[in-house]
Amino acid sequence: MAFRFETLEIWQMARDYAAKVYTLTAKFPRHEDYGLKSQLNRAVNSISLNIAEGSSKSSKKAFDYQLEIALGSTYEVVAGSFLAKDRAYVTESEHERLYETGLRLAKSINAFRNALPL
Repeated sequence: MAFRFETLEIWQMARDYAAKVYTLTAKFPRHEDYGLKSQLNRAVNSISLNIAEGSSKSSKKAFDYQLEIALGSTYEVVAGSFLAKDRAYVTESEHERLYETGLRLAKSINAFRNALPL
């Protein structure tokens, strides 16, 4: 028996986004291990983890709350990618890929939230 979250496209998207972020943050300078690198990794993990946690809830309101947190974490990663670009930890094209993927994920989370059954 699969967990409900495993069937959710937004959860799969969030896992893929986490892999991309981890690949990029692995190249950050060592002095960012407990700074921006850690913050981005924690935020990107929060997306899929909150989607999974929300899928266990028995009410739309409770699930929606977890999706709202996941959405906020998506925004946090996108904002952090600007900081990484500003500090030359990622290239312009790497930043654009994180931005576009984050935008698609945020739109998908919002669409899913709007389609949640009552």
